Amino acid sequence: MPELPEVETVMRGLTPVMAGARIERLEQRRSDLRFPFPDRLAERLEGRRVLALSRRAKYILFHLEADEVLVAHLGMTGRFTINRSTISAFTHAAGGDANHDHLVFHMSGGVVVTFNDARRFGYMDLLSEPELATHKFFAALGVEPLSDSFDARYLAAKAAGRKTTVKALLLDQHVIAGVGNIYASEALFRARLKPSRVAASLTNRSKRPNTRAEALVSAVREVLAEAIAAGGSSLRNYVQANGELGYFQKSHAVYDRAGQPCHRDGCNGTIKRCVQAGRATFYCPRCQR
Repeated sequence: MPELPEVETVMRGLTPVMAGARIERLEQRRSDLRFPFPDRLAERLEGRRVLALSRRAKYILFHLEADEVLVAHLGMTGRFTINRSTISAFTHAAGGDANHDHLVFHMSGGVVVTFNDARRFGYMDLLSEPELATHKFFAALGVEPLSDSFDARYLAAKAAGRKTTVKALLLDQHVIAGVGNIYASEALFRARLKPSRVAASLTNRSKRPNTRAEALVSAVREVLAEAIAAGGSSLRNYVQANGELGYFQKSHAVYDRAGQPCHRDGCNGTIKRCVQAGRATFYCPRCQR
């Protein structure tokens, strides 16, 4: 499933061709994905200008005229791709089986944006701007990991007294919004923390952040920023909006590298795989403590 860097990359790829443009026509080729589409979606969107795009956790937000927002979640296999009627930097094949092209946005200026979702685990909704913060999709989400609100003090407060693991804490969307399995493993490696370490160990006796919490916050920020710069990790179905693949998987230090040597200088360890709460975790037992 696409994680924060992949969703951010797709949002950034769509922004130049959709922000400021008008949805001249919307082809809706089925009534539902994971959930039903909003009633009369095409009728309600056609003729509307997209004012801006943003991201919250793993959602892409299309901010429209008249204070409404089209909310999109990619699910497991959802992808937005861009075609253009004239030769440009955005001329790419849409990718994927055309039978799974469920929404086609015909934008002013000749841009065509297609939403393709083979497994149909993605979903969309149309909300008013004022209800975003309290809507069920967003009300319980934690802080954005690249925001100023995510710091060692915040992480320590959420970890204090928790018997869960640090890996589970990173994946808890009520604590940190958008971090998923790949980047949790990579961040823990950078912070030299074993995924099974108890979350409460990120605090000292007075429940203030310790050096582990500070290292983990820095690692989360660094790995997400680098992954966004690299265009995300192209695993299975993920592609960028322009049809290109992300390249951060070439920089994975531990994820999907079980049995291979640790990259850390002087370590000489071997990457291991374990399962935590049904999710694969990769780590180096020698340098992660």
